[in-house]
Parts: sequence; structure tokens; C-alpha cells
Amino acid sequence: MDLEIKDKVIIVTGGAKGIGEGIARLLAAEGALPAIVGRSEADNIKTVQAIEAAGGKAFQVVAELTNPDACKDAVAAVLKQFGRIDGLVNNAGVNDAIGLEHGNYEDFMASLHKNMVHYYLMAHHCLPALKESKGSIVNITSKLANTGQGNTSGYAASNGGRNALTREWAVELLKYGIRVNAVVVAECWTPLYENWINGLPNPAEKRAEIEAKIPLENRMTTAEEIANGVVFLLSPRSSHTTGQLIYIDGGYVHLDRALANA
Repeated sequence: MDLEIKDKVIIVTGGAKGIGEGIARLLAAEGALPAIVGRSEADNIKTVQAIEAAGGKAFQVVAELTNPDACKDAVAAVLKQFGRIDGLVNNAGVNDAIGLEHGNYEDFMASLHKNMVHYYLMAHHCLPALKESKGSIVNITSKLANTGQGNTSGYAASNGGRNALTREWAVELLKYGIRVNAVVVAECWTPLYENWINGLPNPAEKRAEIEAKIPLENRMTTAEEIANGVVFLLSPRSSHTTGQLIYIDGGYVHLDRALANA
């Protein structure tokens, strides 16, 4: 299927690693022009080079997205390079374990800036260009908004906010023909996830325990599977889809866990 995204300029925050990298690589493979926005120039360049080696094109902007001015400057840099923006993938963030019992105001607010505030700022600064292109926004969010986890109030609140903003923006931007959707991630195998698992006393046992609870095929979602859904939502092939929270999680959130052992 031709996704009709050739030469479309798509910003991907956190696009140098993990889920973001998977999205950027697939966009490039489909002929789009991913603009990777991330804090590490070395990581950004490495991903751009990998995309170019595979025959695609990409662009990178170094930005610390917890800095509001950096969000504005990143969007300006993409517009200076391409003169247009056709889509935005808000993806950057991290589960930073800022809890309630042992947390504090400063860390909680910092977590919101790290995980949610830049979603708003990037969309705000992209909006004039998205109005012109009738582009699309996809927000990457986490199961924690539904399930909780414990000891991660900042990240859970941020993901609840990401989901709410998805629906709110979908309503507000109807008049411009801009579609806004979210892809909700549960247990997805990424370098960050791998590092977390490997830091535990029995990583192989812990991974097996987690995967046993995922109903579909008892395995983790891959970054490529998340990317497949995101790129479809960005494309004109998803032309009548907006305000949706799409769970790409092997049934983890909504199916009965007893099914995993059936």
C-alpha cells in the first residue's frame, strides 16, 4: 500500500533511539523526510547516517525539550530547512520514578516538563505550519495512564495528560482538518527497557515473567510494530481517524490476563 507520505516532513521528538528511531526509520523507508529532534547530537547523527545508508533522507536538530525556548527553536530550524511541516510525532520522555511518598514538588514539576509540557509546546509551535499542510499529530503515550505502576506519579500524570491532550486537540483542530491521535505503548522492547531489565538481579526470569502476561504470543511489542501504527496514522490512508487512543500492546491493557496462559 502506498501511504502517500513521500517527501512529507515529519518531526519526531526523541527520534534517535528506541520507539522514536523505529518511527524515523520507517518514515524514511516510506519516502518521508523525518526531522529528528533530540538532546544528543551524536545519537541524532548516528540515526540520520543509518537512514541515509539505507537509501533514505533525514534531518536532525539538537534540542533539550525541557527548555521551552528549545522547542520553539527546533520547529524554526525544521521550517528553515524544509519550509513546511506535515506531521508531528511527540515521543520524547522517560519513566523517571518520581513518586508520591518519596517525591517532592520540584521533581514532580520537572517530570511534567520532561514528559508532557514539551508535547504541548511542540504542537503549539508546529500549528501554523500544520494548518497550511493539513497535517497530523501523533502522541506516543503509555499504559500507565490506565494501569498505574507505583512510585511514578510524574510519568503517570504526564501520560494521562498526553491522552487528554490528544482528544482535546482533536476537537480544537477539527476546523483545520488536522487529525490528532495517540498510540499507547505497554511492554515494548527498546534499549531503555533492555537497560532496565539488565539492571535487575535476574533479568531473564523477569523478562519471562512480564512476557507471560502479554496475551498475544507472550512477547513484547517491537519498536517496528509501534512505528507501523504511527506511520499509518500520520498518512492520508488514515484520513478519517482522529481523537483515537490506539493500543498497540498485544492485548496487555484490555484483555483478561488469564488469556495469556490459556
